[in-house]
Amino acid sequence: MEVDSMRSIAIDGPSGAGKTTVAKALAERMGYYYVDTGAIYRSVGLYVSRRGSCDDVELVESCLPDIKVDLEYGEDGLQHMILNGEDVTAAIRNNEVSAYASTVSAIPAVRDCLLDMQRELAKEHNVIMDGRDIGTVVLPDADVKIYLTASVEVRAKRRWKELQEKGDTTPLETVMEQIEQRDYADMNREVAPLRQAEDAVVVDTSELNLEESIDAVYQVIREKLGEEEA
Repeated sequence: MEVDSMRSIAIDGPSGAGKTTVAKALAERMGYYYVDTGAIYRSVGLYVSRRGSCDDVELVESCLPDIKVDLEYGEDGLQHMILNGEDVTAAIRNNEVSAYASTVSAIPAVRDCLLDMQRELAKEHNVIMDGRDIGTVVLPDADVKIYLTASVEVRAKRRWKELQEKGDTTPLETVMEQIEQRDYADMNREVAPLRQAEDAVVVDTSELNLEESIDAVYQVIREKLGEEEA
């Protein structure tokens, strides 16, 4: 397939909206390459946090040359994040690392460092990429742009249940506060703030279960690409 025939689907939205789960499912259904940009920023945040504070911009910038993030797919078909040779797929999925990711992603040098890598993937593969600025900054010419969202209450409950399943006893109220703080930080950062692209289709999953959410987004993609369901 020629490079210029590659298709790209951008899924943006706030934390806990289900972007990653929906994007993974659709990538598998459609045979596309899935790119979890949030996991890339989490990996960077994890690396920096092991060496000091992510609020220290000079420290973050000094760490960048030493960070190598790879995306690998195992026999389970899932994307694994490899940080300097270490599989950090599980390590980056906690609330602390989520906060680290939000902090480092607001630093221009970090975004510049990762932007080229993300765009290169879209040139080489049919991709479904999710994050917070995919349709507005990373892939402004994406074939399909979707803004996936849900109420704060619904997102908090989803996240809380995930944490409980992992043995994390963080109270629901705390999780809700963390999500509200993350929303504020993402929407008000100076560099590439979270916002809906003008040509994005909004899909609110507040009243939808997982399968319904996946199907809703899939219908939007089919309509935009003008494809018939296989």
